[in-house]
Amino acid sequence: MKRKNIHLILLIIVIAFFIWSFIKPARYPIWIVEVGPSVIAILVVLYYYNKVRLTTLSYCIIALLTILTFIGGHFTYNDVPLFDWIQETYDFKRNHYDRFGHFIKGLIVIVFREILILKSALPIGKWVQFLAINMTLSLSAFYEIIEWIASIISKKKTKDFVGAQGDIWDAQWDMALTLLGTIIALVLLTGLHNRYIKSLKVKDWS
Repeated sequence: MKRKNIHLILLIIVIAFFIWSFIKPARYPIWIVEVGPSVIAILVVLYYYNKVRLTTLSYCIIALLTILTFIGGHFTYNDVPLFDWIQETYDFKRNHYDRFGHFIKGLIVIVFREILILKSALPIGKWVQFLAINMTLSLSAFYEIIEWIASIISKKKTKDFVGAQGDIWDAQWDMALTLLGTIIALVLLTGLHNRYIKSLKVKDWS
């Protein structure tokens, strides 16, 4: 299957989840704040699609992360049904969808790594990895700021919003899990990602 066809299928899946997410979410103000950044990200990706073509691996990661955001925005991060079931079954103190989402966000390090390889003069190596990790953690911190602003706009206590669930260390847990996800993503996917990058023939790999 041609790359463009795969990318089109990914876009259709993302749009389908967006439409589903928009239909009768738990709270529309929360939905707007949670889903908004992902919608902006998708629009940016579409705008630059013909200018900066990324690998299919990166587009799969972007699609997965936006879908997870649409699910969290629809139900709110405190009340995603599958994780409610896990909470009840294993007697957890909280719904862990928010924590799971921040861990999976570590995958975005691959996208940042790719952008650095494609658009910077840096050699492919440790500096690219280091900067990609820092960019991922900066994005994680940005999300925590968004959640803080959203809790103010909603006029609800943080424990009732965006997955904090009364944990005063929620932001620290979220960023730590993103860091963990980032490290695991680099360990497991760097080799595969390099093969995708080689297929673009954008740098000398000799």
